[in-house]
Amino acid sequence: MSQTGVGGTQRKLEARAATGDMKFEIVVIPVSDVDRAKEFYARLGWRLDADFASGDDYRVVQFTPPGSGCSVIFGKNVTGAAPGSAQGLYLIVSDIEAARNELLGRGVKISEVFHGAGVYVGTDQPYLFGRVRVSGPDPQHASYRSFASFNDPDGNGWLFQEITTRLPGRIDPATTTFASANDLASAMRRAEAAHGQHEKRIGTADPNWPDWYAAYMAAEQAGTELPT
Repeated sequence: MSQTGVGGTQRKLEARAATGDMKFEIVVIPVSDVDRAKEFYARLGWRLDADFASGDDYRVVQFTPPGSGCSVIFGKNVTGAAPGSAQGLYLIVSDIEAARNELLGRGVKISEVFHGAGVYVGTDQPYLFGRVRVSGPDPQHASYRSFASFNDPDGNGWLFQEITTRLPGRIDPATTTFASANDLASAMRRAEAAHGQHEKRIGTADPNWPDWYAAYMAAEQAGTELPT
């Protein structure tokens, strides 16, 4: 039977039906001092989900970042990795300056905001877009391109990455979710600005602005064509 004419969306649905959901749940963070690590991750404002011990030889602590579907665990005898060896752990934020300022307000040392020079060798600590860090956010404020980094007490390395609009295919177009009230509010502000331009183009007030906002916000998050 010919497969000609089967669209990409149909193939994605068939693949999902065949495999089922696979939700990334846990990252294990190797630490040397469990109580010190627990105090640090609590100071970040993350939710404490569990602190379970079995005698003196086993302990597991679980935290979840705000709005995250994935958690981190650390403890005693939960991993053989060397403390501090977890690097390149990305936390996605919609406003990197606000996220950075929040950690500073919590007494956490964090780098300045930086973007990349597209150079993959150099003295800077490596990250997704290179190894040479340029001070300040991306000049075009493009999604995926602005970062800030910090470490836990053992040296496990975290990065904030600012994403406001995802590339096509990076999110299920059938679902629209927001990680936090702040993310939702930011999306509404972008929709408001775009809708203002829309009303200028049509030359009148748009009484169906709620539908337009909803379509814009869903399309922006899914990375599909925005309404005009």
